[in-house]
This record gives sequence, C-alpha cells and structure tokens, in this order.
Amino acid sequence: MLQDIRENAQGTIAKIIIGVLIVSLSIWGMDAIIGGFSSEPEVATVNGQDITEREFLRLVQIESQRRLSRMESPDPSMLNEDQIRKDVLDSLIQEAILTQDAAAQGLALSDADIDALIVQMPQFQVDGAFNRDRFVATVRNMGMGVAEFREAMRRQYVINQIRAGIAQSGLATAENARQLLQIQNQTRDFRVLAIPADAVADQVAVTDEDIEAYYQQNAASFQQPEQVDAAYITLSVGTLAERMTVTDEELEAYYQQRSEALAREERRAAHILIEDNDEAEQTLATIRSRLDAGESFADLAREYSIDTASARDGGDLGYAGRGVYDPAFEEALFALKQGEVSKPVKTSYGIHLIKLEDIRRSEVPPLDEIRDQLKQELARDKAKEAFAKVRAQLADAAYAADDLAGPAEELGLEVREVEGITRDGGPAPFDHPGLVRQLFSDDVLNGGYNTELIDVGDDQAIVARVLDHRDAQQLALEAVRGDIRAHLEAEATRDALKQRAEAMLAQLEQGQAPETADAGSWQVYQGLSRNAPEVSPAVVRTAFSLPRPAEGESATYGQVVTADGAFVVALDAVHDGEVDEDGTEFRQVRQFLASLEGQREYTAYQQYLRAGAEIERP
Repeated sequence: MLQDIRENAQGTIAKIIIGVLIVSLSIWGMDAIIGGFSSEPEVATVNGQDITEREFLRLVQIESQRRLSRMESPDPSMLNEDQIRKDVLDSLIQEAILTQDAAAQGLALSDADIDALIVQMPQFQVDGAFNRDRFVATVRNMGMGVAEFREAMRRQYVINQIRAGIAQSGLATAENARQLLQIQNQTRDFRVLAIPADAVADQVAVTDEDIEAYYQQNAASFQQPEQVDAAYITLSVGTLAERMTVTDEELEAYYQQRSEALAREERRAAHILIEDNDEAEQTLATIRSRLDAGESFADLAREYSIDTASARDGGDLGYAGRGVYDPAFEEALFALKQGEVSKPVKTSYGIHLIKLEDIRRSEVPPLDEIRDQLKQELARDKAKEAFAKVRAQLADAAYAADDLAGPAEELGLEVREVEGITRDGGPAPFDHPGLVRQLFSDDVLNGGYNTELIDVGDDQAIVARVLDHRDAQQLALEAVRGDIRAHLEAEATRDALKQRAEAMLAQLEQGQAPETADAGSWQVYQGLSRNAPEVSPAVVRTAFSLPRPAEGESATYGQVVTADGAFVVALDAVHDGEVDEDGTEFRQVRQFLASLEGQREYTAYQQYLRAGAEIERP
C-alpha cells in the first residue's frame, strides 16, 4: 500500500493538487485555506460580522419552545415556523448592529464585571448565596453553554446601557401633562333625544321578493359547512383513577406519609411595604438601622408602610397558610424563624420587610374523617403513574387497529360519538385545533385511519376516527327565510332610524325645534365623565367626540344608531378637568409621557443605525 501511495504521489493528479495549494498559499495565505474547510455557514452578515447558522438555529429552537409554553394547549403544529425564523433573524441582526455601536462607543464589560453581575442574580442563588450548580443547570436548561451565556450577558448589558441612556433622556413638559389630564378628567353637559325602533316601524316592510333577491345575491353565505361525525376514545387520569384499587394498608401508609402536610401550618406575618423607586434603598437602610437600634417593627410599619390597611395594626397580616401570598413573599415568610425579619422582598406591590410573629399548627384529622378524600388522592396518584404506560398502549393499539372498538375493549375504555364537527371545530374535545386538523387530514378523512393520539390537556389524550363525512352544501331558501327576513328588517330599521335622526339634526342646526312626537323629551346630563355608567357607552362616545360649542353657539349636535334605537345628542358645555400639579397623578402622567418620548427616541436611533448598516443575507 505504501508503494501505491508513493507512486500515486508522483502522478499527474497529485502534481495538479499540490500546484493549486501552492498558488492558493501564495495568494491568500494558510488561514484562507484552513478557513475554507472550517468556517461555519452563516445566515447573514452585518457590517462584515457573520451571524452563524448554529447560533441562528439554536435561538429558533428556544423561541419555538417559548411560544409553545405560552399556549394554553401546546401544539407544535400551530407554530408558524417561517415567521419564527424571520423574527429570530431580525432580532439577531438588530443585536449585532447595537453591539457594534456599543463597541464603537467604547462600552464594554470585563470578565470580572460579568462575574459580579452573575453572582447577584437571584435565579442563581440558594439561601441568599450564589450557587454554581444552580447557575450551570439554569443556563443549560436555556439551551446555552456557560461561555455562551456570559457572552450574551456581555452584549445585552452594554446594549441596555445605551437604551437606558436614550430612553431616560426623554422629556415631557408640564404643559403636555396638564393638557392630557385636562382632557382625561374632562366632563361634559349634554342632552339626549331617544328615537325608539317602533317609531319607524311603519316605514319597514320586507317582501318575499326582497328575501329571494338577498338569498340569490348572498348564496355563498347560506351554505352548511363541510362536516364529519366522529367516534373517539378519551384517556385521562380521572378515568384511570376510577378504576384504581386502594387497599386499607395503602391508605394507612398514605395517611402516615401525609400527616405532616395534613397538620396545616399557618404563620402570622407583619410587613412594611414601601414603593419600589429610586429612594427605596435609602428608605430600607433607614428602617433597618432603626430596627437594629431597638425600635418597634409595628411603630415603623405605621410610619413607613404604604399598605394603609395593615399599617394601622402595625403591619399585622394575621395568620395564613401556603398559597395565600405572592410566591416571593410566601417563600421568604416560610423561611423565617419566629421573631425574625426578612431581607427586602420584591413583589408586584412594592418592596416588603416581613416579620414572622407566630406559628401555629392544626391537629391531624382522624383517618376516618378524611378517608374518602385520601382514597381519591391516592387513586389519582396511582393513575398518574399508570397514565404514561396506558397512553403508550392506546397509541400503539389505535395505530394498528381498523376501528376504535378493539383498542377500547382491550384497555377497558368507552367509545363515544359526536356529530357535526366542522373544520372550525366542535364541542369539547373537538375544540382542540390539533385534533380537528388530524380529523380532517387526508389519511383520516379519506383513508379510513384513526387519528394519532392527541394530548388535548393536562393528563388527557384523545384518539378519534371519522364515521361520516358530508361535503358543504347549499341551504334551501325555506331553511333560512326567517333569518334573512330578520336581517333585512333590522337593516331597514337602522336605515329609517338614521334618516329620522339626520332630519332632526338638520332642524336643530337650522335653529328649529325638532318634531319629537315619536321621540319623547330630552334627557339632560350634567358633569358626566367619559366612563359615566348611567348612559349608553355609544352615546357617551358621541358626546365626547363632538367639538365644544363655539362662542355664541348654544350647542353642537351629533347622532348615533344602536341596537336599541337612534339618539340625537346635543353638547351644551365642556368642562376641562382639574389638575393638581403637585399631586401624584400629575407626576405619574409626566413620567409616562417622558418614558414614551424616550422610547420613541430610542426606536428612531435603532432605525438610524440599521439604515446605515451593510446587511447581507445569502
């Protein structure tokens, strides 16, 4: 063999290959040759920086999982993969542009900076201290390596520095905030003249010819959609639990096992709640120093807590078990020893200091009192353990069977039937899009196969087959005559009411009193806000959409037609809302407007960078 290699090395082909390598090395260098064999494929290039296919596909997978987790009933077939890939690529391009901009501005984090950020992140802590195992496990669950996570943090942190700097630079003038509050808190005086539907009843007439013409013109609207009747088997933990046998020995052992939980622990907590704002850290430091100096927690709660209901009682919240408080609050409370005060705890309400005042436990109830409850729990636990195995058996049996009777008999399940399922679904469980899509697939609809076993909820799976299939068909005129008549009468009534209201408006705008014999008298409303409950929302919207009367004008007018009739609205006066420039509402509105302006400026900055970037997509 060695001799063969030696001889071939002297041949013409070998000499050509060596010649090509020599030329390549002389022109491009060794890096180009090696890079040609080792470079990763890219999905885009931003200002010369490659976005690799590996990075792109990893983020596509993460984004797909994220969108699945947000579904009430996760179904991969419902994902729009093309849209996900587009969104992910756009975000990667935007991130690359922003990262390059941050680097150009000299913004960077050292490895020590990254370490300092990571050890402070609460999701990587156990008992208040950084835990390396928790960190590694969490990062891996995100589909990333530790080095990748650190680099992603480095990029995002510097990007966020620029974003925060621009967003926080937004300004809103006091005049803008004042005008917005004046409009938001505005009240109006107006009158309403109601025209009931029966006032125009003599003008509404629908003939058979009208009905037939409408039917012909809208024939496509009067079709019975394609339908199927289906048989199906439901497998659930509940149905399995009903078949589980629980012995007295098992029940006694379960009772002993659950005794600790059955003796419910309740904890009496007190707390001091402060706002999560720029002054929070200083306020917490002050409270802590005064506690350390021996001052009463209850007195400090009365002084500082913004939870006014509990502050009056020294922050006392009474006794409560698990499942009552916010998860973060509960975790902190149940980690305390009696008399101990927690570290600051953030929730959606603000920042809490929690003190554990007392612990009490109820007695374990006798077994006879809770026998049925425990028996059901134990049966359900056993059913959950058996569910995966039975599910696999049902999936295999249904796949191999020509009907559902055999699998149902084999596993002791019931075959049920349902009629009139359309491609838009039907009664539960056929309100699940994935199951309906399977039912109308070619193999099931025309091939006579069973569907796959579809998970339609937690611990519930369905397999189905088509019993009967009916194509879409035109409904006979007689079947829809009543619906058409009702529709045409309603339409004619609305038109007549609109004409009547417009005639009244014309009289009012000419300074004449409208004929109100069929409308009753004006209803007067004064000082109503935009959310006034005593008037129809459509009428209120109309009243607040009208221009305020000009000087010398008594009123401005409008009209609206609703399902209840028509209404003529006369706007008499507009009262701007009062504004307290020293109040909390004014400050919050001004901050909100400034935040909006900052976000607009940052969006414009992103668009500016993207417009100037060189982006290449293969």
